[in-house]
Amino acid sequence: MVNKTLEKMERSELIQLIEIYSKNWLAMDGVWFQSVERKFGMAEAMEHDCNIWEAFTKIEAQKIKEFLKLPSRPGIDGLKRALQLRLYANINEDEIIVDGNTLIYRTLDCRVQNARKRKGMEFHPCKAVGIIEYTGFAKTIDDRFECEALSCYPEITDETCNCSWKFILKDN
Repeated sequence: MVNKTLEKMERSELIQLIEIYSKNWLAMDGVWFQSVERKFGMAEAMEHDCNIWEAFTKIEAQKIKEFLKLPSRPGIDGLKRALQLRLYANINEDEIIVDGNTLIYRTLDCRVQNARKRKGMEFHPCKAVGIIEYTGFAKTIDDRFECEALSCYPEITDETCNCSWKFILKDN
């Protein structure tokens, strides 16, 4: 099905709309999480967050992989291209550093943590869910990837970013 309204829009309007859609997606993610957090506490919210991200990250990665027409094992370049098209890429400031078979993904400015700080809330303890999210995303792009958190709340080891993730392409 083709949206006739979208077909008539200019490129700049479509880019702006993608940004709006991305922010709306993130708002929905935050609204459900905070609803569970208020009623049942952080531990319960995190359990559901982990479950949701385990499924969603694979869906997101597979759709991006198909869109980019990546082969089954596209390596570092494929992961880099896919990370650049995630929903987060439209709303967070990030950087990607590649060195041989290693890719470092750093979120320099995170809308989730900024929103929680603005509301006077404790930071989201995203390391546990991030391991599930980033490992699942990378392995969907190429099953040879291993992922580790270099710095992520509540274990911040690098004050120059909100979080940092290391992806290593294993040759097997």
